Amino acid sequence: MTTRMTTTPLTTKPTVAVPSALDAGRELLLPALRDAVRRHLGPEMARLAEYHLGWADSDGNPTSSRGGKLVRPALSLLSARAAHGTAEDGVPAAVAVELVHNFSLLHDDIMDGDATRRGRRTAWTVFGVPPAILGGDAMVTAATSALLEAEAPGARSATASLTAATQRMINGQCSDLAFEQREDVTLEECLRMAGDKTGALLGCACSLGADLLGAEPGLVDRLTAFGEHLGLAFQLVDDLLGVWGAPELTGKQVGADVRVRKKSLPIVAALNAPGAQELRALYFRTEPLDEDDVRRVTDLVERAGGREWAHAEADRQAAAARRSLDFPGVPDGVRDELLDVAAFIVGRQS
Repeated sequence: MTTRMTTTPLTTKPTVAVPSALDAGRELLLPALRDAVRRHLGPEMARLAEYHLGWADSDGNPTSSRGGKLVRPALSLLSARAAHGTAEDGVPAAVAVELVHNFSLLHDDIMDGDATRRGRRTAWTVFGVPPAILGGDAMVTAATSALLEAEAPGARSATASLTAATQRMINGQCSDLAFEQREDVTLEECLRMAGDKTGALLGCACSLGADLLGAEPGLVDRLTAFGEHLGLAFQLVDDLLGVWGAPELTGKQVGADVRVRKKSLPIVAALNAPGAQELRALYFRTEPLDEDDVRRVTDLVERAGGREWAHAEADRQAAAARRSLDFPGVPDGVRDELLDVAAFIVGRQS
């Protein structure tokens, strides 16, 4: 079975079906994740976490929401199987990755001032900023506990790997914030930021189950590389959607990233291209951008090659992700499932 991740026009709805690994992963993960939240978070933080995760309303009453897609924990379960374990063996890794991911979402919502997530109010708008910050902190420490208490030969190694990935994710977010104040961001810096902010945790998710089981370093490294390349491909697609994506697909206005003058990958590629003087002057002026300005910036980014470069780089990263799995250590069925999940992640623009 061959699964190809592509970058096709951004104006149509996704055609990549939800992989079976996501549904199977959800069934395994949710009971363990609920247990971790109850055991490792205090009552106030557990209530906030249950609201944020979609399990309860602001009063603590259960809801019927399915919450997020749980892509990262599904990848952790697959990585345990890649090391010839069972999906059940990877559950502590999956729980830990999902807790860290949601720590980042809680803090991101505050930093970005986002008032809604998954169709309802964000946790900080309901519980306040200080409790939401503490809720994120509680989740990241609970992730460490979930790994260290696992009865697995690689528990310490997996904990160290997740801690390192979390630190890289934080460093990437710090760089992203710093870019807002700069007009000289290079494409190399932007790629490094995306690799840290998005690729680090996805790379860890793709290898953490194997790491937990004490798999050989070569396998862990290959799975990590797969996830990091996948993370960059995902970020490139996300950045393309932030400029050219259809509102019915993204839930945002066309040119959403242009309106806030975000230093996204296609925009930075264009800003650093030869002959970008008009684009730079318009993008970095102090006055707000009106609708005509947004359309002009979008056109200039495309004319400077930002869109074409981002498409090509997304394809390159997707191909590198596939090559990372081209070695005999990964069972064929698991490789196919990893590629199915990868196609789903990157195929939002298909």
